[in-house]
Amino acid sequence: MQGPTRAMTLDEIKDYVGREIGVSDWFLLDQERISRFADVTEDHMFLHVNPEAAKMTPFGGTIAHGLLTLSMMPVMAYQAVPGVSGTKMGVNYGYNKVRFMAPVKSGKRIRGRFVVKALEPQSGGRMQIVHDCTIEIEGEDKPALVAEWITMVWM
Repeated sequence: MQGPTRAMTLDEIKDYVGREIGVSDWFLLDQERISRFADVTEDHMFLHVNPEAAKMTPFGGTIAHGLLTLSMMPVMAYQAVPGVSGTKMGVNYGYNKVRFMAPVKSGKRIRGRFVVKALEPQSGGRMQIVHDCTIEIEGEDKPALVAEWITMVWM
């Protein structure tokens, strides 16, 4: 996937301030994906890569890295959040806050819910778009994480 699967005008997106604009498909966080992330980040803590040792923890098995869960947000957003038509480009500008609410156990599926929080004009023909994001864990009441995510688009 190269980018957003749909586009809206800035005025259409403004109509979504305070409302959900999209929900992604489910993504599996299985042991293979968790272990590959551990290899890339060199974070091989036993909670993530050693199922036998992780069985002895309160989690009862391996869990995904919180940063793995967070790193899935762009692909979820590509599915769920429209791009802004007529823009030259957009970039991930960062986060005002991220909270890891519940561990994602190996073999669970997650998806993203996105609410438009604010559109804030910036200098240089840019627009800052803030989304409230919730990453849900299939079959669980508590989300994996919540975040306030900022993107910047050039008009």
